[in-house]
Amino acid sequence: MSAKNRDRHGRWRSKTIAFRVSDEEYRAIDEAVSLAGMTKQDYIIRKLMNKDVVVVGNPRVHKALKSEMKKLCEALLRLTLFGALPSNFVSHPQMKTSTPPF
Repeated sequence: MSAKNRDRHGRWRSKTIAFRVSDEEYRAIDEAVSLAGMTKQDYIIRKLMNKDVVVVGNPRVHKALKSEMKKLCEALLRLTLFGALPSNFVSHPQMKTSTPPF
């Protein structure tokens, strides 16, 4: 039998909760967790308990934010190139190039 352990806050965590989600729900949860820089367990518990999710900067959060910003820049660039947005909508010089600034 394994030894009983407490978490870093001295709580017993002996109960398991599991649920199923769709692929798109999974991606949305995974994205939110990576942007928060928390473990999935801590993120879900905080959200379910109606507590604030405080993002603490670290290399993992920086990488996730950079990735999301790159996707956003590429989407805006595509919309601008195909005429879906006015050309003056994107005013940053690096955004007017054919490749994102990342």
